[in-house]
Amino acid sequence: MLRINDISYSIQGRPLFEHASATIPDGHKVGLVGPNGAGKTTLFRLIRGELSLDGGDITLPSRARIGGVAQEAQGTDRSVLDTVLAADLERAALLAESHTATDPHRIAEVQTRLADIDAWSAEARASSILGGLGFSTEDQARPTSDFSGGWRMRVALAGVLFAQPDLLLLDEPTNYLDLEGALWLETYLARYPHTVIIISHDRDLLNRAVGHILHVEDRRLTLYTGGYDDFARMRAEKRALLASEAKKQAERRAHLQSFVDRFRAKATKARQAQARIKMLAKMEPITAPQDAAKHRFSFPQPEQLSPPILALDGVSVGYGSRAVLHRLNLRIDQDDRIALLGRNGQGKSTLSKLLAERLAAMEGRITRSGKLRVGYFAQHQVDELHLNDTPLDHVRRLRPDEAPSRLRARLAGFGLMEAQAETKVGQLSGGQKARLSLLIATIDAPHLLVLDEPTNHLDIESREALSEALNDYTGAVVLVSHDMHLLGLVADRLWLVNEGAVTAYEGDLDDYRRFLLAGDTAARPEKPAAPKPAPRRPARDELLGLRAEVRRAEERVQKLTGMLEKLDLKLADPTIYQNPAEAEKWGRKHAEAVEAMSRAESIWMNALENLELAEQG
Repeated sequence: MLRINDISYSIQGRPLFEHASATIPDGHKVGLVGPNGAGKTTLFRLIRGELSLDGGDITLPSRARIGGVAQEAQGTDRSVLDTVLAADLERAALLAESHTATDPHRIAEVQTRLADIDAWSAEARASSILGGLGFSTEDQARPTSDFSGGWRMRVALAGVLFAQPDLLLLDEPTNYLDLEGALWLETYLARYPHTVIIISHDRDLLNRAVGHILHVEDRRLTLYTGGYDDFARMRAEKRALLASEAKKQAERRAHLQSFVDRFRAKATKARQAQARIKMLAKMEPITAPQDAAKHRFSFPQPEQLSPPILALDGVSVGYGSRAVLHRLNLRIDQDDRIALLGRNGQGKSTLSKLLAERLAAMEGRITRSGKLRVGYFAQHQVDELHLNDTPLDHVRRLRPDEAPSRLRARLAGFGLMEAQAETKVGQLSGGQKARLSLLIATIDAPHLLVLDEPTNHLDIESREALSEALNDYTGAVVLVSHDMHLLGLVADRLWLVNEGAVTAYEGDLDDYRRFLLAGDTAARPEKPAAPKPAPRRPARDELLGLRAEVRRAEERVQKLTGMLEKLDLKLADPTIYQNPAEAEKWGRKHAEAVEAMSRAESIWMNALENLELAEQG
């Protein structure tokens, strides 16, 4: 059992914890959440004994092993598999001793302990963990120095999972995982035999892998039962109750103070006035909670283009002479919200780069609207910012003729306020750097926005704000993310990237989750034989998503209606028929718009039906 008892700790005079307490029983899975800078990572360091408390104490059973992943993982000549096996220090030490021990009693003790810790199946267990995190059998035999920093972090994570410490402390483990790895970790942690505390901004992980939420707020710790959604609901109810109590107390204070002010000077009422002064002094102030400032994103909106804005006909793409994706036939319209699904290494990032014009096609034809602008965000772009420049410097390079006030307004629209605008990028948090990269990707109001893992450095509130911004955005979105919650709120089309092809995925995200966790090689979900369960009452997020879908579909129909009216007027002009090529061009545009209208109306009707069913359910 982990006991955090009345702890206090300050950094440079700023208190992070004051008389904070919490008790976590053995085997509990706990999500540690709180605002950035609240002290979550510091709490991990206090638990590990790396920092000294100002007051209070943290206790664990005397022989409990604490495990976690370091901030950086070094590459060595040792193979990936051997690196993971070596992470279990007890097993490694016992195996070494088994080759040198000569005392029969000690040999027996060593062999008994090796059997107790299941040492002989260790290689299979380590290989299974590595497989879940995306390492093939061939990869596991390669030295860790062959891999990038992100993949070495996966090796380090595999090592600590394999060692199975009594208390597992994980700080944002999904930041260096893809969707498949994140889903595997989610399932693994739910079955983990010991205590887990995990800092994460992945809402699905915090809903499925943990049974409690430990919240850091106002320098205190509060333990809630349930996943993140349960915590959010209970906290909202608590805050509403506290706000109500604060309001009642303020009214009571005002009433007492009014009496004191009126009658303090009157001899006949002096005693009663003094009594009320004492009541005011004894009244413990109730502070109404202040809602955290909502971090919003303000994406500039592009003008409408005729559909399709981009089409691929028989396109192959890859690197050098090796094609990764073959014979692609795809179409993107401006109202599309597409999530790219597929296992690691299948080509999601390759397709993203092709759509964003970062890779050229090896064969086939790509048709782009003449005015098409594309915005692109990839993980590595956060690392490509100029660390010694400020966010204001970055935006000024892109808009040299704009007034400073306008540049600052752009930054503020992405949550980078006055203080951050003048701060060197190297001193910004990961989330602030991600916001700057998103601003750079969208500054030209792109008609197509390609986002490859945009949420890695964003907290839960920022991810919610990003989903709202993408739903309000009038350009097309192609999204790669391990955040299933974000995909569920934003995407209305799913493309599966698998075995060199890109096809429409016929199931939904829950089908895809089952497909990944089952390890099935089939690209299409099987239809369940059993009848579907009775419909459940949809959550607030689901209803918001359905309403946003209806709104987008309706707006699309309205825009296409206006476009068709203009095209009808154009075709009604007899002068255009004097030029057959011109007449053919406008006729083709009209036919495309009619086709798009048919599709948009169908999507709108389906969205309305889905919303109606959900609201009735």
